[in-house]
Formats: sequence, structure tokens, C-alpha cells
Amino acid sequence: MSDTASQPLLRPVRLGALDLPNRVLMAPMTRARATNAELVPTALHAAYYTQRASAGLIVSEGTWVGPDAIGYIHVPGIWTDAQTAAWAQVTDAVHAAGGRIVSQIGHLGALSHPDHLGGRLPAAPSAVNPHEMSYTHDGPKETVTPRALTGAEIAAALDDYRRAAENARRAGFDGLEIHAQGNHFIAQFLNPRLNRRTDAYGGSAENRARLLFDIVETVSEVWGADRVGVKLSPYWRNGTTFTADEELLADYDQLLKRLGDCDLAYLHLVGPDGGAGGDDTLTAFGRFRAHYRGSVVANHGFTRESGNDLIARGLADAVSFGAPYIANPDLVERFAQGLPLAEGDRETYYSGGERGYTDYPAAGRP
Repeated sequence: MSDTASQPLLRPVRLGALDLPNRVLMAPMTRARATNAELVPTALHAAYYTQRASAGLIVSEGTWVGPDAIGYIHVPGIWTDAQTAAWAQVTDAVHAAGGRIVSQIGHLGALSHPDHLGGRLPAAPSAVNPHEMSYTHDGPKETVTPRALTGAEIAAALDDYRRAAENARRAGFDGLEIHAQGNHFIAQFLNPRLNRRTDAYGGSAENRARLLFDIVETVSEVWGADRVGVKLSPYWRNGTTFTADEELLADYDQLLKRLGDCDLAYLHLVGPDGGAGGDDTLTAFGRFRAHYRGSVVANHGFTRESGNDLIARGLADAVSFGAPYIANPDLVERFAQGLPLAEGDRETYYSGGERGYTDYPAAGRP
């Protein structure tokens, strides 16, 4: 397969209000290049994203909605005027190159550490230590027991999401993606092992999902739901608190049904471990399709072949690629021409400045 007719990945698609020339999306990836005190993106960020502008859609690295959301080093934010102005330079460059880019916004919650927060405890749904690692300026440290958010603090967090959504719009992004995946803030609320609240945000699965729906409503008031996506990972497994057992997967089934009523641009779904394209992946995305009636973007280890197959089967509308985009800024062109993919340097995934970030050549170039 080498052309649009034979590769579903290369066909145009409309996701909500987003018209995309192909279905090869660049997944959000933390690259930790905002090495300044203000966590402002730089000209290096603009170059990095612009090199990848042939993607059907770029989803930016996860960006912090406010100072209380910080949980990793050198990750940019989108809550200040300076950050917003810098992101505008990124979006201008991507658009000038013919690309489209949405902003992924998020919060780390219990996975943060006092080192990121001026000595304060991280805030989370409940005072339960997730027993993970937090990456600080002094290296990895074990998470601590967070403090439970008050109702007023949840309202303040929603204000942070609204401000981030407004700033993303001012910065010229084409849309917004809500980070609700992995073991981060929203996923902590969805998880009954970490969310032991007895108020409107805890208890039943419906209550544990309330924060997500409040955030969806809040940012949709800024953007319109047809420019908002949500990224979820129902099969996420890590440690003792994140286990994709049948009870939790059944909760996600109902969550997907309810999200279908939100008229989102898309739902970005991470499949199970074990290699994309296998029986587990096909079963998982078949399950997602059975419960979600909107557009689906698939993620997690896909290749050109497995991505084309998933779309051909009708199990997804587009596929996002993470690691392949690190070393292959021209990934769409390589797929179209059937060219081999370059390998990324893992030692520079989260450090190195230009090295391992903007110095990967396009195919056929020195």
C-alpha cells in the first residue's frame, strides 16, 4: 500500500469542526524542553511542532492549567500571558506550514510532589497515596499522601481549566484536548481506589465522573464542544491503584455512553498493552465502538499496517502516533511512500535541548 486509495490512514476525515487532510495524528508527548523558570515554550518548541505539520492533527504535549497542576519538570504551562504569547508563536508557525494543532491541557493531582509546589502537599480527590514516582529537579521521588480537595478548591480547579481553555484560544490553537488519561488528575477522580469522597464528586461511578463532565462543559463554553476532545485510557495498569479490572472497565463503558451525548470533536482512546493490532486491541476498540457513538482516535503502539487495518475495520476514525513522531517528523510521507522509520534516541526523550528533538532529518535528507 502506498497511496491514499489503499491506505485509510491517508484519507481525509472530519472530527467535529476539524477538517483533517489525513488520519495520522501526532499524539501528545511530554518532551521536557521548557527549561526556564516561567515554563514558557520557546522557539525550539515552534521548530519541533512545525517540522511535524504534515500530521492530520498535532496534539500538543500536555500543558499545565495552573501552578497547582505542575508535576513534572520543564513542562510548559498555559495559564500566564507570557506562556500564551509563546504558544501563539508555535501555532502561527504550524499554521504557516499548513498544519493544525490542538492544545492538550491537564493537571497531575496526587502524582505531583511538594518539590513542585513550594513545599505544599499535592491536592487530589482523596488523601490516598498513589505510590508512584514524581520527577523533580532532584530526580525521581516517591509520591506522598496528598490532601483532599475541598469543594471550593474543585471550583477553583474548574476556573483554572476555563482560563487555560481561554488562553489556548487566544494562542490560536485549532481546538482543545482534555488530558484524562493514565494516572493523572481526572483519572484519579474516576478511580474508586483513589477517590473515596462522599460528596457529589465521589461514591458512585456517575459521581466520580462528575469532574470530567464539569470540565467538558466548562471548556466547551469557551470552544464549542465540536472543537474539544477527551483522552482516556480505560486499560491503564500501573502499581496497585490502577488496575483495569472488569468492574472499572464497566464503569468506562457507561462513561463512554454518556460522553457520546456531549457532541465532542473526538474521543482519544488508549488501547491495552500487548501490541497494537492484536486480538486484545481489536476487542478493546470493538468495545469502545459499541459504547461511544462519536469519532474515535486510537492510540498505543500502532504501526502503519495496524493503523490502516483498524480504520478499515471501522473501529477508529484516526490513529495517533507517539514515539514514531519523535524521530520521523515526516511520518505521513514515510507512510505514503512505504519508507522505513528511523529510531529515536531514548536518552534524549526528556532532555537534550535541540539534540534528539529538532535534529531528526526527513527521509532522504542528510
